[in-house]
Order: sequence, then C-alpha cells, then structure tokens
Amino acid sequence: MTNKQPGYRYENDWTKKELEEILKIVNIGITLPVNTEIKADQTVLNLDEAKQYLTKASKIALRDCTCRTARKHCSHSLDTCFALNGLAEFNVKNGISKEISLREAMGILERAHEEGLVHMAYVLLKDSNLDREVNSICCCCSCCCNMLAATQRFGLALNILVSDTASVTDSTKCTLCGICVARCQFGAREIKDGSLEYRPERCMGCGLCVSKCPSLAISLVKKK
Repeated sequence: MTNKQPGYRYENDWTKKELEEILKIVNIGITLPVNTEIKADQTVLNLDEAKQYLTKASKIALRDCTCRTARKHCSHSLDTCFALNGLAEFNVKNGISKEISLREAMGILERAHEEGLVHMAYVLLKDSNLDREVNSICCCCSCCCNMLAATQRFGLALNILVSDTASVTDSTKCTLCGICVARCQFGAREIKDGSLEYRPERCMGCGLCVSKCPSLAISLVKKK
C-alpha cells in the first residue's frame, strides 16, 4: 500500500491499482445528505435518504470502517460502516459485523454527521446471491476512505459518485466564517481574496456545509 510517487500525501495512501480492484465489487456510490431539517430562509429540506435506507432495512449490522482502521490518518470514529438487509445477514453470520437496532443506527449516523463525515451508499457485490440494491452505508472521510480518495486524487468522481443535489449560497447572508470550507470533503469551497469561491463541479450535495452554516446562507437544490 505504499507509494513514493509525487502527489501522495501519505506513504500508505491508496494506489490507483488498489482503487480499481475495490471498484470491481462496488456497483455504485451515492452521496447521501444527512437526514436533518436543514433550513434556508423558510424552506425546510427533509434530506431523508440515509435514514430512509436504515428505516426500510430488514436488518442493520455495524462494523468498523476498514479504511480508517487501515490508514489511521484521522481521529474520526471507526464504528460507522452499516450493512443492510442481505449483506447484514451475511456479515453477522460470518462474524464481520454485529447486528444493531434502528435507534442505535440513527444515533451513529447523526454522530458521524456532527463529525463532518460524508454518508455514502453502495451496492456491494460480495455475494452473487445478494440483492442488487443499496446494501451498505458508510460514513466517509477524504483522508482515509478509498472512494473519496479516488475523487480527490484521480478525478474519478463521475465514475464513482452519483448525486442529484448541489449547494447554493446566498451571498447576502454569507459572513465568510469559513465553517463550510472546513466541512467540505470535496474541495468545492474556498475563501479567497475576501470572497467565497465555489466550484459547483466538485459539489456532491452531501449537505455538511448546509447544516452547520450559522447564517443559514446555504441550501441544497436539485441539479438540473
């Protein structure tokens, strides 16, 4: 897992070959806005994708994030990787994950959001008998997790991630506090020369910037 090529931040960063191998068992990745009431003006956006998956799951199992366990580049929580339905059954049966209640899962999801982790849904194809529906939700950081690492370093966002929302900022309300810049895992925001520079092509609509904006200047909108 070591690589000496220029541009790598750590000796044990994911290599492109490793990421390509990982992608063979992943059908699609979807960034999920956290399910909290995110207000902009009088609009309340019920961003319920992540919690809907958990609520509808017949079984939920939890394991430590394998990426953060292996990479150890940050102090974010490890117990943030959910398996759902058939994959949960498979993981519990094989001692990979432990079964948890819906209430426990919701609490872990909300804690991960507070930490600034991105909720991502996957279809993992580890077993040919598993359903081809979302069966894994991970709470990811860009410094350790393979999917976000790929989007950051190899320009694979369009190949890996799917999102139908993006953030918009009301410049009349923005105070340039920088909280959104710090929380964005995709490098879509930067304060430069006394103004907010926004790169919409990098925004994956995760909502981390929206929920913590103290001036309620940011909202999520559907992409056209």
